[in-house]
Amino acid sequence: MNIEINVVIVEDENPAATRLQTVLKELRPAWKVLTVLDAVDAAVVWFSTHAHPDLCFFDIQLSDGISFEIFDVVPLHKPVIFTTAYDEYALKAFKVNSIDYLLKPVAKKDLESALDKFEKYASLGGWGDDQVNKITSVSDALRQTYKKRFLVKIGEHIHSIQTRDILYFYSLEKATFCTTTEGKNYLLDYPLDRIETLIDPENYKRINRKYVIHLDAFEDIIAYSNSRLRLKLKHSDDRDVIVARERVKEFKDWLDK
Repeated sequence: MNIEINVVIVEDENPAATRLQTVLKELRPAWKVLTVLDAVDAAVVWFSTHAHPDLCFFDIQLSDGISFEIFDVVPLHKPVIFTTAYDEYALKAFKVNSIDYLLKPVAKKDLESALDKFEKYASLGGWGDDQVNKITSVSDALRQTYKKRFLVKIGEHIHSIQTRDILYFYSLEKATFCTTTEGKNYLLDYPLDRIETLIDPENYKRINRKYVIHLDAFEDIIAYSNSRLRLKLKHSDDRDVIVARERVKEFKDWLDK
């Protein structure tokens, strides 16, 4: 397709965005990348205030959430090619629903195939409700894929902490921290309310305004006043880790699964 196609890229990793633009330029030199957006919030603002492009590339996991959240706010009836580092389960969801995806790092032949599919859709009359419904279906499936790691800063160094190694998340003086199985504490960039939506509720539970804990986080559970529970957490000197009264039943049900 030699006509000019307008493209928007939603990608929070600069090297990935640069590579995608470079390969796209090689394969479709007449196409124009209007902008590169690096976050859900930025994408919502842009798509709310600009004419929508002919084609979008969306990374799934962005710095402030998953790209499907954009669809929750902005009706986007345009074709989307997703880029992803998700596991096999998620990739199967894409295949079943016939939505194109590119596995990072993007290979030239894979991008060529995805562009060919886009052009086929365009030649048949564009991107209809059927394709939009498929995006919604995959969105529902991928929302069940939870965050596997968190970036933390240690001095001048950046480290990646596996979520499975985190015993609990907690708020302290308007900041959010996590404590690992090794007893190390790290400052996080996410507020506790946001973290609660990113991690698997089968393994983690919010017990009060201050703590979200893992099943393996505590050493003891003690009956406390006003039908509450007090927890003794591993690697913690906090004696006031209390399961809020309104959360006690939910907490017990979680333990009893």
